[in-house]
Amino acid sequence: MIVALFLATTTQAYHTGIGGDEDSKGNVALAGCTCHAEEPDNSVTVVLDLVPYHYESGKSYPLTLQLIGGADIGGEQTGGFSMSVSGGTLDSGIGSESDVQNWEDELDSLTHTNSGSKTEDRRWNLVWTAPDSGTGPVQFWIAGNTVNGDAIPSELDRWNRLTLTLDEGEDNEKTRTVFSGNGDIVPPAPTETHVDLHHMGAALRAHWLGLLGFFAVIIVIVFCGFFLRYGFSANYTGRSNLLKLRMKHERRGDQI
Repeated sequence: MIVALFLATTTQAYHTGIGGDEDSKGNVALAGCTCHAEEPDNSVTVVLDLVPYHYESGKSYPLTLQLIGGADIGGEQTGGFSMSVSGGTLDSGIGSESDVQNWEDELDSLTHTNSGSKTEDRRWNLVWTAPDSGTGPVQFWIAGNTVNGDAIPSELDRWNRLTLTLDEGEDNEKTRTVFSGNGDIVPPAPTETHVDLHHMGAALRAHWLGLLGFFAVIIVIVFCGFFLRYGFSANYTGRSNLLKLRMKHERRGDQI
C-alpha cells in the first residue's frame, strides 16, 4: 500500500508539455505517449489540417492540429501532443502563443503548454516554416494524447500517432486534411448552441419572408371582415348618408 501510494503521488501527467525521450522509449513524437497506455488507440483521431501538397523553400504554413475522440473529458486537463519535424522549424500560430511551445527551445519540436492542455476542443494552431531548397522530403511525427483529467497517467487515457511525409515542389496554394484513426471524426459538442443571425443567410431570409407572408394573410382577412361588416350591413348606424340614400331608393319592393 505504501508503494502504491508513493507511485500515485509521484506519477504525474505532463500538462506543461512533453518532448524528447521522457519515458526512455525514444522520442515521444515517434514512440507515443506510452506512459499513459502501452499501445496507440484508433479511437483517437489525430487531425492535421491545412497541409500543403508540396512545400516551397522558406515559406511559412499555418497548420491546425486537433484530437477527436478518445478519453472523455472529465477534468481540467483535456489532452496534449508532441510534434517533431525532420526539416524546417515549428512555432505557435495565430491566437495560440500561450497554448504551444518549442520543447526545450528546439525549433524542430513542438508541444502543448499548461494552458494548452486545457483546451475545450483539443485543438492547437501552429506554424511550420519550410527548410532551405534542396532539403527534399520532410517527415512529420505527431503523438496526440487525450486524457480524462485526473492528472494520473493510466490506461483510461487514449493516444494515437500521425506520420506524414511532405515533398518539396511547387506550392499551388491548395491544402488538405491528413488524419489517423478510425475516421469517426465527429467534433465535440459546442459550448454555445446559438446561431449568429448574420450567418444564417438564405435560411434567415426564408424565415422572415414566411413570417411576412403569414401576417399579410392575417391582415387581408381582418380587412375583409371589417369591409363586409361595416360596408354592406344595412343595420350599421355608422354608414355614410350617401350609402343610406342609395339603399333607400334602390331597395326592392319585397324589402318594404
